[in-house]
Amino acid sequence: MTYVPPSHGFRTFVIVWAAQSLSVIGSGMTGFALNVYLAQVLYPAPDQKAELALAFTVLNLGFTIPFVFGGPLAGAWADRHDRKQIMIVTNTVSGLITLLTFILMLSGSLHLWMLVCIGVLAGAAGAFHYAAFDASYAMLVPDSLLPRANGMMQTTWSLSGIISPALAAFIIAIPALLPQDLRTAAPIAAMANGTPLVIAIDALTFFLCAAVLLLVHVPSPARSDADASGRVEQTLWADVREGALFIWHRPPLLWLLTAFAVANLAVSPTGVVVPLLVKFNLEPDWTARGYTFETALALLGVAGGVGGLIGGLIVSTWGGLKRNRVYGVLAPMLAAGIFQIVYGFSPFLLLSAAVASLGAAMHPILNAHSQTIWQSHTPRELQGRVFSIRRLIAWTIQPISIAATGALAGVLDPGYVFASLGMIWALFCVAQLFNPYLLRVGDKAALDAANKRQA
Repeated sequence: MTYVPPSHGFRTFVIVWAAQSLSVIGSGMTGFALNVYLAQVLYPAPDQKAELALAFTVLNLGFTIPFVFGGPLAGAWADRHDRKQIMIVTNTVSGLITLLTFILMLSGSLHLWMLVCIGVLAGAAGAFHYAAFDASYAMLVPDSLLPRANGMMQTTWSLSGIISPALAAFIIAIPALLPQDLRTAAPIAAMANGTPLVIAIDALTFFLCAAVLLLVHVPSPARSDADASGRVEQTLWADVREGALFIWHRPPLLWLLTAFAVANLAVSPTGVVVPLLVKFNLEPDWTARGYTFETALALLGVAGGVGGLIGGLIVSTWGGLKRNRVYGVLAPMLAAGIFQIVYGFSPFLLLSAAVASLGAAMHPILNAHSQTIWQSHTPRELQGRVFSIRRLIAWTIQPISIAATGALAGVLDPGYVFASLGMIWALFCVAQLFNPYLLRVGDKAALDAANKRQA
């Protein structure tokens, strides 16, 4: 029987999306603030380039490893339990973790190893939240509106890129902006900067998300293998295996995942490389313009966010390709790889901002097309498992790329390293335009036939 979302489903999605958007912006602010904290507080000296690169790397890995490798278990869990409850619990846990970060930072006792441990906990909570949230789109939104919903979520990530760096940079500067007569009277003035305030705001957004979810109905799919009481005999690990076999038996989907694995190889070290580019490669230019490190880093973040927002708005209003959606993935990927090459070689802040904006505009378009392809092929009751295995395959390269790029950027020119990754990405995309297996990924009948042959 064909599943029909509730009549108010899209309205509910918009409410959840709005709350989630605030949380994404809050988390983006925290990411920016932690980059500033590492670069300007823990490792401020120019001769600490290697230590700073290592700090950026281990902090990114601390979050990425549990997020990626905990995904299959989280996806299987999301297919067995109430997805709304999972999102409420994980938002609450994430809020408490962020609150702990605020307390440690405010007390002056926050060190790198603590940040890494906090990142591990946050990554694990994020894996379960993402699995439940990602699999809830199709339970709320009709098939015809899925591309628009995907575009809205892509717009959120881009909007965060605009708002988060600028807002975080302003909040960090608040203590220094206070009038002299308030320096001793206001508690905030006792802070060296407003970084703890950024962390506190992020914690509040997590709690707000949990509160909003308490007020709405988010259905979970009925398992076809459940008994009358709703109990599932199949083990949790058998669920994970079922999600993996769904993909394995459909080779075009594997090729699509390969394309995203290469994309993640190129893009995932951005959080490590871009702060290093700002601090070392672009410093002569932004210093000559009278900028600070925070301002230059925020400018690149905002530029990328503006580009991503434009791309998200385009795909949200356009709705994406209705046929041959794979070209809606590959063409933007190729363009993004080319822009990354220019980004890496650029010695000028404004040029870097321009190509960052153009490259970021490609990501919502390619991600929305990819997500729609997966949603159209995957039964709703399997989406938690399948999507988590999909992320595991596509994102497994992330920790390796972050670690290798961080090590190379610490001893080599980070711009050359970043440009080389963009070149690999662009060349791979050119080759995939002639891959007959990948080009058939939109043909559901062909994928189902391939599954029957291998089952």
